[in-house]
Amino acid sequence: MNKLVKIDELFEDIPSYLETLFKGSEYPWEILPKIKEYFNNLPQEILNNYKEIKEGVYVGKNVEIHPSVTIEGNAIIGDNCTLRTGAYLRGNVIIASNSVVGNSSELKNCILLNKVQVPHYNYVGDSILGSYSHMGASSICSNLKSDGKNVVVHGDNEYQTGLRKMGAILGDHADIGCGCVLNPGCIIGKNTSVYPLLSLRGVYPKNCIVKSVNEVVERR
Repeated sequence: MNKLVKIDELFEDIPSYLETLFKGSEYPWEILPKIKEYFNNLPQEILNNYKEIKEGVYVGKNVEIHPSVTIEGNAIIGDNCTLRTGAYLRGNVIIASNSVVGNSSELKNCILLNKVQVPHYNYVGDSILGSYSHMGASSICSNLKSDGKNVVVHGDNEYQTGLRKMGAILGDHADIGCGCVLNPGCIIGKNTSVYPLLSLRGVYPKNCIVKSVNEVVERR
């Protein structure tokens, strides 16, 4: 089972307004340092079709934002998204259409592609979540190593990211069970499901079920 880590191996449905952000990058972690700069030169598609509800915060159509939501810094919130009670967007957050950010979930320097669910007590920092991916309740993307060193992605090769902070990358349709910790540099392949209460690091193949750290089976 190949451990795929390239952008075109993980994501199929990238919104047109993000093409300039993804362009020129081979690996998803290369995009993370570019998110902040992206907000300094937003494409006309965003400027023409999204409403700026406060400085640096652009919101699409039919968006529901609970009054208790806190949005700091820059953010894009796509059409038909829902931000529920106590959600906290902490700067440089891009949420594509039809996504849900649930109660007490915190997002920072991250991208959620279309139809992503982070519905209950989730932390998503310095991460990219592919379309239709889902984070179970209390599952988190840990983005800082305990030793403070740069994150290395451990796949079929060792990939030096050059980043001190990097959370997780979820391929399209990845499903993370409740209470999981995705350690820095963790990558979950497309259509792969993870059992609850696991602490994972490294790269996991597509079309699999991760039952434990040492038990990964092909989805049938």
